[in-house]
Amino acid sequence: MYQCVSLLLLLMGRGVLSQKVEVCSKTVINSCSDCIRSGAYCVWCKQLNFTKPGQQEAARCDTLAQLLEKGCMERDIINPQNILSVSKNTALSTSTFAKEEPTQLRPQEVNLKLRPGLPRTFKLDFQRVEGYPVDLYYLMDLSYSMEDDLRSIKSLGNELFKALQGITKQGRIGFGSFVDKTVLPFTNTNPEKLKKPCADKEQFCQPAFGYRHVLSMTGNEADFKREVDKQRISGNLDSPEGTLDAIMQAAVCGDRIGWRNSSTRLIVLTTDDGFHMAGDGKLAGILEPNDERCYMDNQLYSKSNYMDYPSVGQVASQLEKNNIQPIFAVTKNMENVYRELSRMIPKSEVGVLSEDSKNVVELIEAAYNRLSSKVTVTHDALPDNVRVTYTPLCPGGGPAGDKGVCDNVKVGQMVSFNVTVTADECIDGELSFLIGPLGIKDKLKVNLSTRCECDCDDPQEDNHPYCNGKGKVNCGMCSCKAGFVGQKCECSIGEKDESSLRAACRKDNGTECEGRGDCVCGICQCYALQGGSTYYGTHCECENESCEKFQNKLCGGNGKCRCKNCECNPDYEGTACQCKKSDEQCRTPGGSVCSGRGTCQCNQCKCIEGYQRPYCLTCPACLTPCITKGKCIECLGFQTGPFSKNCSQTCKSINEFEMVETLPPGKPCDVRDVENCRVFFTIKQLDGEDNYSAQILKTRECPELPNIYAIIGGSIVVVAMIGFLILLLIKGLIHMNDLKEFRKFENEKKKSKWAKGENPLFNSATTTVANPTFTGE
Repeated sequence: MYQCVSLLLLLMGRGVLSQKVEVCSKTVINSCSDCIRSGAYCVWCKQLNFTKPGQQEAARCDTLAQLLEKGCMERDIINPQNILSVSKNTALSTSTFAKEEPTQLRPQEVNLKLRPGLPRTFKLDFQRVEGYPVDLYYLMDLSYSMEDDLRSIKSLGNELFKALQGITKQGRIGFGSFVDKTVLPFTNTNPEKLKKPCADKEQFCQPAFGYRHVLSMTGNEADFKREVDKQRISGNLDSPEGTLDAIMQAAVCGDRIGWRNSSTRLIVLTTDDGFHMAGDGKLAGILEPNDERCYMDNQLYSKSNYMDYPSVGQVASQLEKNNIQPIFAVTKNMENVYRELSRMIPKSEVGVLSEDSKNVVELIEAAYNRLSSKVTVTHDALPDNVRVTYTPLCPGGGPAGDKGVCDNVKVGQMVSFNVTVTADECIDGELSFLIGPLGIKDKLKVNLSTRCECDCDDPQEDNHPYCNGKGKVNCGMCSCKAGFVGQKCECSIGEKDESSLRAACRKDNGTECEGRGDCVCGICQCYALQGGSTYYGTHCECENESCEKFQNKLCGGNGKCRCKNCECNPDYEGTACQCKKSDEQCRTPGGSVCSGRGTCQCNQCKCIEGYQRPYCLTCPACLTPCITKGKCIECLGFQTGPFSKNCSQTCKSINEFEMVETLPPGKPCDVRDVENCRVFFTIKQLDGEDNYSAQILKTRECPELPNIYAIIGGSIVVVAMIGFLILLLIKGLIHMNDLKEFRKFENEKKKSKWAKGENPLFNSATTTVANPTFTGE
């Protein structure tokens, strides 16, 4: 029993899910074209007299099922469908030996005329041709660390050609090399180092360079071996290389490289380091972004030192545009880096080189097989509001998405894809875009236009009886002559134009007659309601059925509904006349209604902003009168302060005040007046929003004045004492210094060796001169 119920529910669920829900979401519909543009399932009835009196012509627009139910004949329903025509459908080629260019994709060109929002699916077939030409461009890093790899490549030339011949008999090979930009900080710019950037022990070293194209595509093995043998190692400073510069030039310089129009294009890149990318050129002062153009002079990339490295996105875009599939043959330490790069470049593969690169041939064969066995169908840039999805029909199947992927496709095996194209909006004219497998030249051209107009096959009678002889029929509607308007041209507008008459039916430039009537000669003719009543008002804006209800009665049964608002009987009030008029619950013990700070509605106080129910007595959010009325208290009680000149007018909110000897118990308010005295008072709010009474204490609390004479005398004594202490301090310092010098003199005196009667400063003469004429007498 349980199994039977489960099976029944499953079948019911599938039935519900498989049903297509057709909905026509109408907006402003004034013609058949407006209807067709508003949704994929909107159709139009052109049948005469389909609309009822007072009904708008927009009723002609609905889903097919609804119009048939309303009585529209199927032959009178306008429902444009998608149109697909194939303009080129050449059969797929079975080999490459025919003189014509091989065909791997069909159809080659289709024309689609789509109804907006309605998808159209067609089938796309692809079959790899056996022996399809292959162009392989070997792009090698010649930095110094790749010295042993270069030797291996020189010895593996024969094996490379044999491997290529194993893939196809129409294989060609080219060669290019790269290092890095020859500017600091990427390369040593010393003239000697630019000539020989390798280590001093290296005898065979070529000058520094960015990217060099060595050999264009050739099928001659001897040419390849000769040019590769000429290659020498070079060098640079930092680890990352100018890899992206080299890939970009190899992709965009097609005539120099020698890519064939009909071939599988491969770039095999061998390196042992990472790569510079967009922005790194700023380190060398290179600010001009890469423009994705070819600059090749004398086989060298001439803009290497003047243009920044390309971004990964730019490289991926050019590789896809030129149908080139890269194979990254890198060392083990760089595997993760290039696998991340491969994720961003469609149709690329990564292989790990051995230490001497001798496995490069096996690596290329394996990578090519992986690339060629995976077919990925996608499109180029789509027009605005156009969507394309793919459903693979290959043996393994696959989910629908913006790409169609089939894996493990063998040579000669045909795979198919269901391509679904949807135009979300109408398109002016005809647009086109391309669909095809990544890395393959063959493309399908899709020419796309939309069907947004109605072909109603109307009678050519200019004075049709349906239009009262004043116009002709257009898709079931009347197109009136000049001077006549109305659904059937029944209104003569004379000198006025139709727009001014229609404007008179619009309230505040809104919808004609609020969508509840027809505009006839500038006057709204309102529709009837189901209950027998009608819309009314100048613009049909009023009706008496939508007022607020109370106890399931319009206006609570205590009033009448007038143009969506309740008009209450004299003894009732409220939005739904739900309250009997009374203010009993709104009166304070003093007898006032809501303390004069609100109105009584439905026997409850509706207080002004800030005051609270039930009687609007308190206002927690308001400033207290102790703060707001302080200046008025000073003015009224002591005739001082900023309001003293016009106190009676400025402070009329305090209607009652008295001067008292003592204040009642409790904490009074206090303010500082202009003389810095504290004024104490109590204040009470009376009925009304700004109405107070106050009691003011007669005596103020003023601070005592300071003793000027004592302050001056004390200041003089303090200054004198400070001066005396300073003099004593100076005298003490001088005495201490003199005492120190005297003791020093005494110590020096004790150490002297001269006699007490001798002058220690006197020295005898060193030379004695005698006068020969002096006799001594």
